[in-house]
Amino acid sequence: MFFGIVVAILAGIGGIAATGVRLSYFLQPTGLMIVLGGTIGVVFITTPRVALRNAWHRVTDLLWMPDVDRAALIEEIMTFVKPARGNGLIGVEPLIEQAKHPFLKESLLLALDVQQRSELQSTLETKIRLRERQGETDAKVLEVAGGFAPTIGVLGTVVGLIDVLRQFSNLSSVAGGIGTAFVSTIYGLALANIFLLPAANRIRARVAETFETHEMISEAVLCMFDRMHPALVRERLNAFLREAREQ
Repeated sequence: MFFGIVVAILAGIGGIAATGVRLSYFLQPTGLMIVLGGTIGVVFITTPRVALRNAWHRVTDLLWMPDVDRAALIEEIMTFVKPARGNGLIGVEPLIEQAKHPFLKESLLLALDVQQRSELQSTLETKIRLRERQGETDAKVLEVAGGFAPTIGVLGTVVGLIDVLRQFSNLSSVAGGIGTAFVSTIYGLALANIFLLPAANRIRARVAETFETHEMISEAVLCMFDRMHPALVRERLNAFLREAREQ
């Protein structure tokens, strides 16, 4: 993701440099203030506080949280499958605190508290579905911001043109002022199409990947509940691994 952002920014700078226009010409504090301030304000208006906080955490997770290694996760799961085969979930209980993946630990603790397989399956499916919906909501926050940013950029351009018209008698000032005014539109387009909308799509991709990982964990826990043979469990989990490789 960092590489993509750097490439996009360098491509823009390179294109500007190729025209012979100085980069300092595009540094317009007024337009930047209107676009950033207006976009942030719109996000505050359209998004409840809790949803805004969740979206912020989701963005920071994109920057710092590593991708899940499913192959390593399968090996971790198999360390629980073998005791469950012999002694049921009671045999897994002393090992649960060693689980590294939070959802795996949560699912195993839940499995100890239920009596019927249908209850366990329904509860796990509900948890997975709600977390997927939460991820979609977080992505929507950035998508809404990305939809408003270009329009707010146009607003900054209109403000700049009004300022130009005040100096209409000075033709040299008008020519330079019109160019300066349109920089606000560039800010809005860049903010939306280089940062906000790509980040929203990235969140959706991460949510889809997490959904499949949680499905894999859910399948493993249900297999342990059924005391299935470890070889069959591994075969089922490897199906998720092959799917990840194909993608």
